[in-house]
Amino acid sequence: MTTQSCRVQGVFMSVSEMGAAPTVVLDAGGDSTIPIYVGLWEAISISNALNSEMLPRPITHDLIVEVFRNFEIGLDALHIDSLEEGVFYAKLLLRQGSRTEIMDCRPSDGIAIALRYRAPIMIEDTVVETAAVKKDDLPRMVDLKEYL
Repeated sequence: MTTQSCRVQGVFMSVSEMGAAPTVVLDAGGDSTIPIYVGLWEAISISNALNSEMLPRPITHDLIVEVFRNFEIGLDALHIDSLEEGVFYAKLLLRQGSRTEIMDCRPSDGIAIALRYRAPIMIEDTVVETAAVKKDDLPRMVDLKEYL
């Protein structure tokens, strides 16, 4: 399997007749985007990381990063490696000295942590092929901060 690097284009509320859903949009290059629907708190955490905003008290993702750093655990990358029945799956590639570990995680948590680490976000080509949507075909997207 091959992977490609992607970046977080933004955090939005996807608005339709059915309601609104927090959505992280990944830019997979060219005209391809990948919308990932996430929970509201994860969306807020990802938005905070994108905008380098720190809350007065650490939220869960800040705490995880602080624990990793205090124990000298590096994050080499987040890999979004599969999409099954509409659910994305991901793994954190962690390193401590010469030891490496791969940990399963929700993509939303992985994105929030990877952004704080400034670690690459990688996505399997097969996931891109399955999940990619042309930017013009996305539902109406409202910036999360504007929506809230």
